[in-house]
Amino acid sequence: MKKIVLIFFTVFISTLANSQTENPVPPGSNTEQQLENLTEQLDGETEDDSYLQTLVQFRKNQIDLNTADAGDLKELRMLNDLQIQSFLSYRDLLGKLISIYELQSVPAWDLEIINRILPFVRVGNAVSLAEDFGKRLNGGQHSILIRTQQILEKSIGFLRPDSVANRYPGSQQRVFFRYKYAYRNMLQFGITGDKDAGEEFFKGAQKGGFDFYSFHFFARKIGPIKFLALGDFTVNMGQGLIQWQSLAFKKSPDITAVKRQADILRPYNSPTEFNFMRGGGITLAKKDIEATVFASVRKLDGSLNVDTSQTSEDFISSILNSGYHRTPNEISKKNIFTQTSFGGNISYNKKSFHLGINGIHFKFSSPIIKDIQPYNQYSITGNDWYNYSFDYSYTFRNMHLFGEAAMDKRNSKAFIGGLLASLDPKVDASLVYRNMDQRYQSIYGNAFTESTFPTNEKGLFLGISLKPRLFLRIDAYADVFSFPWLRFRVDAPSKGTEYVMQITYKPNRQVEVYMRFKNENKPINSSGLDLPYREIAVRPKQNWRANVTYNLSKEVSLRSRVEMMWFDTHVKENAQQGFLTYFEAKYKPFGKPVSVSSRLQYFETGGFDSRLYAYESDVLYSFSIPQFIGKGVRYYVNLNYDVSKKLTTWFRWSQTIYANQDVIGSGLDEIQGNKRSEVKFQLLYNF
Repeated sequence: MKKIVLIFFTVFISTLANSQTENPVPPGSNTEQQLENLTEQLDGETEDDSYLQTLVQFRKNQIDLNTADAGDLKELRMLNDLQIQSFLSYRDLLGKLISIYELQSVPAWDLEIINRILPFVRVGNAVSLAEDFGKRLNGGQHSILIRTQQILEKSIGFLRPDSVANRYPGSQQRVFFRYKYAYRNMLQFGITGDKDAGEEFFKGAQKGGFDFYSFHFFARKIGPIKFLALGDFTVNMGQGLIQWQSLAFKKSPDITAVKRQADILRPYNSPTEFNFMRGGGITLAKKDIEATVFASVRKLDGSLNVDTSQTSEDFISSILNSGYHRTPNEISKKNIFTQTSFGGNISYNKKSFHLGINGIHFKFSSPIIKDIQPYNQYSITGNDWYNYSFDYSYTFRNMHLFGEAAMDKRNSKAFIGGLLASLDPKVDASLVYRNMDQRYQSIYGNAFTESTFPTNEKGLFLGISLKPRLFLRIDAYADVFSFPWLRFRVDAPSKGTEYVMQITYKPNRQVEVYMRFKNENKPINSSGLDLPYREIAVRPKQNWRANVTYNLSKEVSLRSRVEMMWFDTHVKENAQQGFLTYFEAKYKPFGKPVSVSSRLQYFETGGFDSRLYAYESDVLYSFSIPQFIGKGVRYYVNLNYDVSKKLTTWFRWSQTIYANQDVIGSGLDEIQGNKRSEVKFQLLYNF
């Protein structure tokens, strides 16, 4: 322990810091909390870094508020539709902005919103289409990013001899490569390659080098062509009931961020190997009408069941999305079947009103037939699947209505509808109602729901945000939900609730303190896995967090968190508690080519049900939100050095040391010992 503290303060004191190329997520922000919540729900970190890429791009090439449309402002993901419509109405009424300070006069905008978007916007003069088009191919920036990372301790999968088939034959390094050309948000193209730890590289099963390759070409605003996507891209429609592939958040203290908002077509160049389309798409716009069509042909991983009786055809029992191709078993499931998909959208957009019709169809080269269990008997089956929906939104004065109604191949229905309201300059509110039949299914659905997928759920979300003083903000929400049918680990229809209150105190620019209390009551099977029927119990969980950020100067910022968790304390045999605390320091002298940040953390939890998560600073475009179970300490050090104006490097060292534990992980990922150390190196060359 003393050695860790010594390392922490030695690095902190002795290193100069900051480059302007760090991840643009403000410490303690709602975005951090949304990413933590998403990681907890998915039980794993997201690798979709498209949002971070967008913010970094807008820092370099700020959005011109005098020419920006609703789509440009939505890309920031910092403004809700009510705020966007308010700004556009203000600009239509009073003309182009002369100064950035005019934003203080926009209705429904306050200083917090303005300060949040200031790094990404500007007030400028319009550029002609011909001049802008001429700059697209030679006025942008090329970049090459190479990232490698490795767990230093060898797991069982790397220690097994070559004679054993069930092992990791590749190296311990994970390698990520990305080349991209980007001109503002108007044109970008590039290629991506990714190799996971344990996968072979230019040999064995991966003679072509990277296990995963991705190419994309994406252009915006070419005459009547609003979007053009070739190669890999994502498709987002409505409120996510039938299709949403871009990064999307769930519940958080940001109670107005309940609406899905993104362009239908977006470029894709992230490491995740599953959630995207591969083909082409185009959006055409004329006056108030927009039309989008897209088509995709992709090879997907799955478990193929071969029929040996010659009386039926082979079928897919499960679709796999991990992207791992290390062992012979994993390699045998790679690209095992083809998914062909096509669809489109037609929408009418008139200032504050939007109405869209959406549809998507999937065709599989082999039928999907899952091992039916009571909870999943309505899963997608057969050679094809399709969904269609209509979505709407309407802004009237200080209210914004939105929603989507959908149906699937079986004519099962789903609906989600919401309201955003600015009740007063100091009061905002939101409401979301959802009702999804237990039979309703979608392959890439991702709506604002309690469950991961939009199915088998009814619920009502109510949120309110109060700003009684400039330095004080109170955010709270209540979510009441029910599940009409069985779920995984829940063998009966069930109900649950979730309540959150967060108080943020910011007396000046130097200090920000927030405290959050969260209470969850969610159903789960009691016990007795070998019983024919398992009783359902509501397992209460309370979480309290205090987070302090203190900017000691323009160069030094400090941060600290204390978090406690209580799980099912009413039942002694199920009760668990969790505790986490950390101290973080960043040193950022202006104009210096070197930067450093470091954190020292202690955690202690009673088990999986009391696990905790904490967002960590990482290299540019990379997330790190570890899961903490057990007892131990963790620390990390991030170093960033600008070698030149074109070349930037990052180095990250992190280590977790567990107490009273001599094994970490399980299966082929099991590590003998109580330490897990990771090193990460990244190089970015811009030209």
